[in-house]
Amino acid sequence: MTGRSPDTQNRLRTLRSSGSSQPRNNFSSRFRRVALLGAFAMFGAAAAIGMVQPSKDNSVQVQQRMLRETLPLTLDASAAEAAEADFVHETRIRSGDTLAQVLKRLNIDEPGLLAFLTHNPDARSIYRLYPGRSLQASLDENGQLNWLRYIHTPQTTENNQPVTALLEVRRADDGFSAEELKVTPERQVRVGMGEIRSSLFGATDRAGIPDGVTQQIAEILGSRIDFLKDIRQGDQFRVVYEARMFEGRPVGSGRVLAVEFSNRGKQHSAAWYSPNDDERGNYYDFEGNSLRGAFLRTSLKFSRISSTFGMRQHPILNKWVGHKGVDYAAPSGTPIHATGDGTISFAGWQNGYGNVIIIEHAGGYSTVYAHQSRLAAGMAKGRRVSQGEMIGYVGSTGWATGPHLHYEFRVKGVPVDPLSASLPVTQKLTAAEIQAFARATAPYQDQIRMLAQFQQNMQELPGTQVASAN
Repeated sequence: MTGRSPDTQNRLRTLRSSGSSQPRNNFSSRFRRVALLGAFAMFGAAAAIGMVQPSKDNSVQVQQRMLRETLPLTLDASAAEAAEADFVHETRIRSGDTLAQVLKRLNIDEPGLLAFLTHNPDARSIYRLYPGRSLQASLDENGQLNWLRYIHTPQTTENNQPVTALLEVRRADDGFSAEELKVTPERQVRVGMGEIRSSLFGATDRAGIPDGVTQQIAEILGSRIDFLKDIRQGDQFRVVYEARMFEGRPVGSGRVLAVEFSNRGKQHSAAWYSPNDDERGNYYDFEGNSLRGAFLRTSLKFSRISSTFGMRQHPILNKWVGHKGVDYAAPSGTPIHATGDGTISFAGWQNGYGNVIIIEHAGGYSTVYAHQSRLAAGMAKGRRVSQGEMIGYVGSTGWATGPHLHYEFRVKGVPVDPLSASLPVTQKLTAAEIQAFARATAPYQDQIRMLAQFQQNMQELPGTQVASAN
């Protein structure tokens, strides 16, 4: 924060506070032993577990808040005074919100503030409200505004460091003042766990896990699990991830550090490992096998399969023909990603394929991405692409009755079923590297094991249900 006034620097001092505990109700001694042993064994630094009395139908929901980080127990004098004097309200922007509606939810009643926000050029970042982004307001004991913050850019990077950009509005002698601030968020390590009822996103929402973390889980384990068709009700997951905090409140999520997913009784694990402790790393299962397979199972993040590989009645030709790929139905404009590293051998229009990209990969493999509404900028023959790179957008060009991606996986020019084909994987770590990997990831693997034990203990208690954990 060099170059800022002392007042501005003081305002940006990060407040640190320990998590609050809810009072425990009188419950069975066995339940208390399970909860307390799990909490103390897992976290050792700070944890809060709230219990509720069983209802008449003998069902219990357990609300948990778990934090794996040693938190300071004291505040400096100025921070303590601010914490006692201010009442901080926070809300997330909803689709269709107006600025007036957001201010009302924050309990702000300040004459002239709405006009200032809508007309002052220094406050122009608040002109556009992004659904899901946060606004925070600090009010004094009389309900008057101390400050209003719009966290319009929760996560970006500058000089390879995470940065949060926000607009801060404060009371001034002549009304209000607005200033754009860039702050370095505090890094915390959090854990979460849950059970699938209908979908991965539904389960992580119930567990209070950010969508950005959910997206990473699907990408990390995408070479092992097809999250479009493989997950089942009753599957469980455990995850350790980074949270980005500013003044004790989340402003974004960082990297997934470790995850374990129990799918149909089989365990799939992953842990981040960077030999040089920098951004150049990879995900490996707990045995040291790279999870960055040569190919991803799917090219779209989330959609549904509308037509599988094999014989089918063609919707346009109206006759039985061999379907050489898999169709994924998705809204027009959905991003399409390359499933593996390679070189584009064709990019353009090709008969029934419409707008199509064909990528040649090492080892005699090739992939086809057809019916695109348009190709991503720069996609042309000879272009090198990386796994996960966006190459185009879902459409309905060529012989298509609706927006979808037609995806083919070819081995030496012969199409095979991409859903059942054995995909090549990358090389395993050496013996020396595995030892270093085990040392570096041991804390996160320990947390995953403790979470798994906690879930097992909860299942053994009749009439109990894990409602959330984060």
